[in-house]
Amino acid sequence: MPQNLDIIQEASISLLIDSYDAIFSDFDPRPLTKRTISDDFLTEAQKVVRDSKEGVFELRFLIPKHLHNPHDEQIVKERLHHHFHFNEQALVRANHGVIVRGVLLAILGFIIMFAVSFGGVYERGQIWYELLRVVGEPAGWFLAWYGLDQIFYFANEKSSELNFYRKMAKAVLVFDTY
Repeated sequence: MPQNLDIIQEASISLLIDSYDAIFSDFDPRPLTKRTISDDFLTEAQKVVRDSKEGVFELRFLIPKHLHNPHDEQIVKERLHHHFHFNEQALVRANHGVIVRGVLLAILGFIIMFAVSFGGVYERGQIWYELLRVVGEPAGWFLAWYGLDQIFYFANEKSSELNFYRKMAKAVLVFDTY
């Protein structure tokens, strides 16, 4: 048996579902090809996947034998893979945008602080400098700290969600009967 299949078998996670509908929203009457993924399913999947190791794992859905339908299984697999890949890419783009915006805000804040500091060397005592200092110093500090906050905290806040979607996008989806 190839070594990578051994790794998949070691990292197998099973979920018991009573029908294919358990994966999709109860409020969405559209066919399986267009239905929305259930928030309950995503929450449960996050709980079981959170502790799994990085890399490829197998997500095994256990469904009653009398409901087994290979055609529906293929549709569900495609929908899930599409959902996980789409959300992974959306989070990567959002995370990148937050980091770029944070860096730009921090740089702008530092530029304002330096401008206020260097302006004081040449024009101390002038009314326009005092006005610039009163407005510029807090604005510079705010922009710098807010930008750094965006980089270090907001981006990290989304990292667990991004890790979940990365793992799920790589998962091997298997349906089995009971």
